Amino acid sequence: MMRKNIVAGNWKMNTTIQEGISLAQEINSLLKKTTKNCDVVICVPFTHLTSVNSVIDHTIVGLGAENCADKEKGAYTGEVSAQMVASTGANYVILGHSERRQYYGETNETLIEKTRLALENNLTPIFCVGEVLEERENGTFNDVVKNQVEALFELSDSDFAKIVIAYEPVWAIGTGKTATSDQAQNMHAHIRSVIVAKYGEEIANNTSILYGGSCKPSNAKELFAKPDVDGGLIGGAALEAASFIGIIEAFN
Repeated sequence: MMRKNIVAGNWKMNTTIQEGISLAQEINSLLKKTTKNCDVVICVPFTHLTSVNSVIDHTIVGLGAENCADKEKGAYTGEVSAQMVASTGANYVILGHSERRQYYGETNETLIEKTRLALENNLTPIFCVGEVLEERENGTFNDVVKNQVEALFELSDSDFAKIVIAYEPVWAIGTGKTATSDQAQNMHAHIRSVIVAKYGEEIANNTSILYGGSCKPSNAKELFAKPDVDGGLIGGAALEAASFIGIIEAFN
């Protein structure tokens, strides 16, 4: 088995349902005309999942949520469970995005719970790790990311093998700063070595590690050419069909 190349869009808190349906339809129709050498996923707000599910062709584009609860069900007003997400037709979920960690206090402890629940409901977690500017500048970034990856090390070999990792240099998100392709490669190789130490070469070599820091059509080809960069988790550029497709075409 060779690891998959994946380009996943993260719409964040953007688009109404109507705008989201229209964007999904546009992405879907452009993909039909595109030769693609990677899996494509769009991760959309909870409110959009069911509607978007009904307008996309799952053989060409996967559907994901941007988060799920760390509880199975019950008296947790306002939360959306992994089971609810799966019932919409979604097959992926982003977990531990830097914005969730930063603004909503998500920790390694809550994230392993979310990951377990996602896996129990046959959702593929896109598990995000990454350092902030201060950690990049003070040299602790390798340890910070290692600690975040190791939060998953309670998982069995067979469960860990289902995870997709996304590396986000938090200092490069929405700032217009991008990690150089060498910085991205170095961190992706570091993440893979951390996985090797726990799960061995085979699982590590089959784990897709995506880059999630201001990736756009103009820099995607250079990033994706790196041996340990297996695709991208795309924010702003995923909100416009043409730029999202431009990133997907970087694998051609």
